Amino acid sequence: MVTTKDKSDTKRLPMMPIRDVVIFPFMMTPFVVGRESSVRALEEALAGDRKIFLATQHDATIDEPRPDEIYNVGTIANIVQNLKLPDGNIKVLVEGVERGKTVSVSEDEGFFRAVVRTTAFRVDQGNQLETLVGRVTNLFEQYVKLSQNLNYETMIAAIRVDDPGKLADTVGANLQLTIEEKQELLEIFDPIDRLTRVAELLDIEIEKLNVDRTIQGRVKRQMERAQKEYYLNEKIKAIQKELGRGEKSEFDELKKRIETAGMTKDGLEKAMAELKRLEGMPPMSAESTVSRNYLDWLLAVPWKKKTKEIRDLKYAREVLESDHYGLEKIKERILEFLAVRRLVQNPKGSILCFVGAPGVGKTSLGMSIAKATGRKFVRMSLGGVRDEAEIRGHRRTYIGALPGQVIQMMKKAGTKNPIFMLDEIDKMSMDFRGDPSAALLEVLDPEQNFMFVDHYLDVEYDLSQVFFIATANVLHTIPAALQDRMEVIRLSGYTEVEKLEIAKRFLVPKQMKDTGVAADSIEFTHEGLQSLVQSYTREAGVRNLEREIGNVCRKVARKIVDAQSTGTEAPPELDNSEVEEELAPAPEEKTRKSKKPAKKEEAVSLISIDKIVVDAPKVTELLGPQRFRDLELEKSNDIGATTGLAWTEVGGSILTTEAAVMEGRGKMTTTGKLGDVMQESAHAAMSYIRSRAQYLGLPKDFYRHLDIHVHVPEGAIPKDGPSAGITIATSISSALTGIAVRGDIAMTGEITVRGRVLPIGGLKEKLLAAHRHGIMEVILPKDNEKDLADIPENIRKEMKLHFVESMDAVLKLALVRDIVALTVAPATAADLAARSTEENVTH
Repeated sequence: MVTTKDKSDTKRLPMMPIRDVVIFPFMMTPFVVGRESSVRALEEALAGDRKIFLATQHDATIDEPRPDEIYNVGTIANIVQNLKLPDGNIKVLVEGVERGKTVSVSEDEGFFRAVVRTTAFRVDQGNQLETLVGRVTNLFEQYVKLSQNLNYETMIAAIRVDDPGKLADTVGANLQLTIEEKQELLEIFDPIDRLTRVAELLDIEIEKLNVDRTIQGRVKRQMERAQKEYYLNEKIKAIQKELGRGEKSEFDELKKRIETAGMTKDGLEKAMAELKRLEGMPPMSAESTVSRNYLDWLLAVPWKKKTKEIRDLKYAREVLESDHYGLEKIKERILEFLAVRRLVQNPKGSILCFVGAPGVGKTSLGMSIAKATGRKFVRMSLGGVRDEAEIRGHRRTYIGALPGQVIQMMKKAGTKNPIFMLDEIDKMSMDFRGDPSAALLEVLDPEQNFMFVDHYLDVEYDLSQVFFIATANVLHTIPAALQDRMEVIRLSGYTEVEKLEIAKRFLVPKQMKDTGVAADSIEFTHEGLQSLVQSYTREAGVRNLEREIGNVCRKVARKIVDAQSTGTEAPPELDNSEVEEELAPAPEEKTRKSKKPAKKEEAVSLISIDKIVVDAPKVTELLGPQRFRDLELEKSNDIGATTGLAWTEVGGSILTTEAAVMEGRGKMTTTGKLGDVMQESAHAAMSYIRSRAQYLGLPKDFYRHLDIHVHVPEGAIPKDGPSAGITIATSISSALTGIAVRGDIAMTGEITVRGRVLPIGGLKEKLLAAHRHGIMEVILPKDNEKDLADIPENIRKEMKLHFVESMDAVLKLALVRDIVALTVAPATAADLAARSTEENVTH
C-alpha cells in the first residue's frame, strides 16, 4: 500500500475565513455570508470561475481575523448557488473540490487573496488498502447504527466509493468531532494516512456511543421500575378503597382539621378544593407534595386562637418600671394605649413606631409590652430587606415557594393577636424585585389589614388584632405614606443620672451573671460607674456602657481565676458537677459523711477571693487611659471658635465651628464636608454681618479686601442642616472683630439675613449632648422655649438656658466683651486681619 505525489499546482484565489465549521472536499455545505470582507471575496469569486478558498479561523469570536489567525490549510470550493437575503447577507451553497495550503495571503480591495498550493496523490491498489477501506466502512456502518443523527441508507450510499481519499473525507465530515479534530483531519494530505486516522477516530466515537447507550438503557429501566411502582400503588389504593380503610383515613383527618380550623369562607373553600385535588393525585408525584405543603401552611396559621390579654394597668406599670428606668413619657403613652384597649370591647390592632438612637431600649420596650399584656412576642428584622416577596411571599407556581415573613411569624406566634415587632423599619431598601415598604402599607393600615392576602396562601387573613410595633433610628428614610400609618413615639437619649441608675439596676447584675462573677467578688461604686459613663462612652443609649461594664467584669473574672490557680490547686479532673455533688451528698452516702466537711472547705477555698472594688482609679487600671477627655479643661476663650450643638442618628453631639480672616479679594470658603443647607447658612450669616458692619465696628467695604474661611472639624463626616447658622455667624463676627468667644457656652439656631434666630429640632438630644460634655450654658431660639417640657427636670435645673430672638442678643451673650466698647474701626483690611491675629495670640 503505497502513495506517491502525482503533481502539485499553485492557484491565486479569493479567500474567505469561516467560523465554527470545517469544509471537506466532496462536501456540500450551506452557510450565510455577512462580513463585508467575506461578501467582497464572494463577489470576486462569482465574477470569475466561481472558485473560492475557504479556511477556518482559530477563534470564532473575532469578527475581522488577521491572516495569522486563520488556519493555513483549507478547501477550494465551487460556489453552487447564492441568494441575497433582505438583510444584506448572502446565503451560499458550496461544494468542496480539493484541499490546499496557503503559500501567501494578501489583502486586496477589502478582502483576502491567497496563493494556494494543491497536491494530488496516486494510491497503488493492494490487499492492505482493501482491508483498510473495508475496516473503515464497517466501523462507519456501526457508527451510523448507534448514532441517532444520521440516516442509515443515505450514509451507506455516500461511502460506497472507490477513492480512499474521498471515503476518508466523507466519513470525517459526518463524524461528531470538534473543530480542532476536523481541522487536524483536513491537514492530512496523504489519503492512506487520512484513512488510518479516520479509523482511529471511529473507534473512539463508537466507544462513546456504546457508553451513552448503556446509560440510556439504565435510565429506561429505572423509569420502567417507577412506572411499575406507580401501577402497584394505584392497585393498592383501589384495594384499600374497596376495603374502606387505609389512606382514606388520612384525608378524613385532614378534612376534619380544615373544618375545625376556623378559616374564612374563602379559605375554607380553597382548602377543600385543594384537598379534593390531593386525593386524586399520585402520592409520589411532585404536585402532591406542593399541594400537601399548601394545606399544611393553611392549617398551621392561627385562624381563631387568641391569647387572653391582661388589661390591668397597675400590673402593666409594674412591668414597665421593673424593666426600664426613666422614659416616663413613653411609659405614659403605652399605658394610654392599654387603657383604650380596656374600654373598647373589640379594639383594632395598634401600630406604634419607636424612633430613637441605638441602645435606648426600643426593642426591649416591645418585649416589655408583650410581658405586660400577656401576649406572645414575635420579631421580624427588616434591615437590608429589599424583596417584596419577604413580606407577601411567593406564588405557588415557583419551585420552593413559601409564605412571606408576616405569615411565617404568625405561625410562630400561634395566636392571632401577638405583639409583632418590625425591627429596623428604616433600614429597608428596594431593587428590581420590588419595594417591601410598599408591601407594608397594607400590613400596617388598620383599614386594610383585616383582609391581608399573602401570595402563597392566596386567601384573606385577618391582621387587625395584631399589635404592631416598629422601631427605627431615623424617620427620613421611611416613606411618608408608611409614616402616616404609624403612631410615632420618639425615644431621646438618657441623661447621666438615668445611665447611672440603669447601670446599677440592670446592666451590672446582667453582666455579672453573664461573666460568672459573684456579688461578693466585685462591687461597682458610684464614682466607678460615673467614670465609665463620662470617660469611656459617648452615646445616647447604654449599649456601649453595657459593653464596658462587661469588659470590667471579664477582667475581674480573669483575676479570680488567676488567684485560684496561684492559690490552692484543684485536681484537674474536678469539675463543677463534682463540686456540687460533694457539697450536697446523697442520702445513701451518710456512712462517708464524716469526710465531707474537709472537701467542702477545700471546694469553697477554690472560689474565695477578696472583693474587688471598682472605683474611678480601678476603672482606669482595668480599661486603660480615658477615651474621652473632660471638656471643661478645653473651655478656653478663643477668637473665631464657637461650640455648636448638632443632632445625629445616634443622639446629640457638640460641633466646633472655626473662622479665620486673611487678606484677599472677598472670597468666602467653607470646608468640613458641609451640605448645601449648611453652606447657605454660612452665606446668610455673612449677609447679616455685612448689614451690621457699622454695629460691629467694621469698615463698610471690609469684605472687598478680606478672605473668610469657615471650617467645621472632623472633615470626613458629612454635615448639613440650618441649625448651625448662629454658630457660624458668631465665629465670623469673632474673627472679624478680634473678640474671643466664650468657651463655656454652646448654641444652636437658624439665622436669617436680617439676623432673626429661628427654631430648630432635636432640642432634647442637643441639650443632653451639652450636658454630657460639661457645658452648662446654652443659647437657644426663643421659639424653642415651649419644648422645655420634654427636657428632664434635673437637666433644666443644672443648665442655664438663654432664649434669644436676634443675632445681636447672641453676640452679647457669646463674646467675652461687648462690641459697643469697640468705638474705632480699623482703617484697612490689613489692620483688621492683623488685629484679629494679635488678639488670638494674646488669648
